[in-house]
Formats: sequence, structure tokens, C-alpha cells
Amino acid sequence: MAKDPVRTKWYLKPITKLLSWPSMITHRPAIHFKGVDVPLEPPYLLLCNHNAFMDFQVATQVIYPYKANYVVAIDGFIGREWLLRAVGCICKRKFTNDTVLTRQLAKVIDNRDIAVVYPEARYSLCGTTAVLPASLGKLCKLFKVPVVTFITHGHHVNSPFWNLHDRKIHTEADYTLLLTPEQVKELSVDEINKRIVEAFQYDDFAWQKATGTLTKYPKRAEGLHKVLYQCPHCGKRWRMTELGELEALEGETEFSHIPDWYEWERANVRAEIEAGTYDSGVLRVHVDSLPNAKKFIRLGDGTMQHDMNGFHVHGTDVDGDPFEMELPVPSLYSVHIEYEYLGKYGDCVDLNTLLDTWYTYPEPDQAFSVTKMALATEELYFAYRRSIGKPCPPGLA
Repeated sequence: MAKDPVRTKWYLKPITKLLSWPSMITHRPAIHFKGVDVPLEPPYLLLCNHNAFMDFQVATQVIYPYKANYVVAIDGFIGREWLLRAVGCICKRKFTNDTVLTRQLAKVIDNRDIAVVYPEARYSLCGTTAVLPASLGKLCKLFKVPVVTFITHGHHVNSPFWNLHDRKIHTEADYTLLLTPEQVKELSVDEINKRIVEAFQYDDFAWQKATGTLTKYPKRAEGLHKVLYQCPHCGKRWRMTELGELEALEGETEFSHIPDWYEWERANVRAEIEAGTYDSGVLRVHVDSLPNAKKFIRLGDGTMQHDMNGFHVHGTDVDGDPFEMELPVPSLYSVHIEYEYLGKYGDCVDLNTLLDTWYTYPEPDQAFSVTKMALATEELYFAYRRSIGKPCPPGLA
């Protein structure tokens, strides 16, 4: 985890472009340059939104032939660490306060390359902006280089996190010079953060409707129930149109716009937290450990509870020894979840320390929603910050 980033080997750079080319052919993304006419010469910090794997492919095409280093989650390194490091990837555990990463990114800037960061740190659950870390402003101040945002539109509609089938739609992206070195120097951290948050406002389903982009895939709603886990009206059936909208098959359509339904769920979770009643209950779980990028290790079986105090995982490993992980609310502003991850045990929550990642799978015969746990993690953190008189600015944690 502490290794210095590797500058992409000259003979691998054309290969990265070649491997990314199929997405460019299939989706023909329209790239809009704002503040510049062509991609900048490095060094600079490139902040990208995150909706699908093709985010990396399109970004690689746009910045070619310049060298870049990409921050990638540790599970992406499994079985291919040598290759990812060779093409410039930096290994990171999600939602951890990692000062080593700052040093690694500073090295990228010193090498006069592009430091590529996906600050949402996970695929968006419904094609809208996820919470961003407030440390971004300080990072910009530290590096003293241009800050560019690369915001894609349509990647979630094409291959949503809850149903990865490629719909083969045409997409767009905005490459924007957000801050010059002079602006980085002059503006406060808070003002820099405000501009980043504003630049990161996107809504893929609103984009789909505005552009008239149709998804003909007949199973386009399959898996959406993982995100929209709470019904606004019991027993009602819904249809997802080719334009990405929802229609109730009987009665009132409470939510036609998918992100509106998602935010309604968030508001309900917030109400539980304000009432002090939020509690997942004690769930039986399987736990896999990922201490390095070689492979998952079956840690053992146990229990997980997510409540007003945070995450609590306890169990017994395969050798009969006890294990536990306690992550209190102040330590975690968001959490990464997976749906039907790798076809192993079902949905999971991955919990990180600086030394390990635990993929925690509740047994499927129980009433739970990992989406609700993700929403609750954020709302618990926001409530904690309000309670100590330091509320999070809008869009930041």
C-alpha cells in the first residue's frame, strides 16, 4: 500500500489506449472542453465522477498520450496487481484516512504527470453525486497545480451499479479547467471545495430524459429493487420506461424520477436517526478478508450490527479464534456496498481499516438492506458533525 506510484512504461501506454478503444467505438462519447480547447499538459489534478468501469476507459482516451496515475480500490488489484501498477494505478482502501495516499499523489505531481482521483470512492447507486471528502480543498492547496474535473453523463444509464449489462448507449463527458494554479493559491479551502461540489452536480436519469436517450434492454429494471428497497405504497407494481422513468401500473405514481425515490429513502433514514431508533438488528454474516491484493481469505462466520453507534462485527475465524471490528460513527463518513458481489453470498458491506478490508455478507434469509446501511452511515456522520457544532457543508463530509 505504501509503494511509490509507477510511471506508465512507454510500451504500455499505447496498450492502455487500445484496451479503452472498444468503449469509444461502442458509446461514441461526446467530449466537451470547458475553459480549454484541448487536454492540458501535465502536471495537474484530475477529479472524475464514478458510475461504471468505462469511466477509466474514457478518461484514458481523453488524456492520451500524457502519463497518469489512477487511484484504484484494492479489490481491483486482485490477480492483476503487477499490470495495474505497471500502467500507473495506486492501491487504496475505501473511506480510510490515508496520509500515504497524499504522499503518493504528491509524487505523481512531482513527476509532472496527471493525478487521477475518483473522490466519490464508489460507483453511484442511482446516477447522482455521492458525498465528497472535505479534504479535496486541502489537497488542491498542497499540490498548487491546475484542477480539472471530468464529469461523465450516461455511464450509469448505460451500465448501472445494480445491473451491469451494457446498454450500448451514446454518452457525453465534460472536461473542465476548474481552477488555475493562481486560483488555487488565492482561494480558501472552503471556496475550492464549494467549486468542486458545484462541478460534481450530475444526474444521469435527468440527462437521459433531457437527451431523449432510450434503453431498449428488456431487463433494464432488474436489480433496481436493491436501490429502491423501501416501497412508497405496499403491493404496488412499477414499470421502468425506455426513457428511464418509473410508472406505477396502478394508482398514483409517487416517484417517476429514480433519484427522487432514493432521496425519499434517505429522508426516512434520517428521521430514524433523529429519533435515535436506527438499528439494523443483529445479522448473521460471512466475512472474507482482503489483507492484500493476492486473494480473498475466508475469515469466518459471525454477526454484524449497524446502529446509532456505528458498525460492530464479531465472530470466530476458521481456526476457532475470535475476531472483531468496531467502526464508530466519527470514523466513517460513508461506506462501500456491493450487490450480489462476485456471485458469492449475495449483497455485502465492505469495512476497511488501514491494514485490512472485510467483505461482510449478511445471510440472505434475513431482513436487511445494504443500501439502507450506506445511507445510514452518511446520515449518522452528518448528525454527529451537527452534534459537535461542526456541520458538514453541503455535498461534503
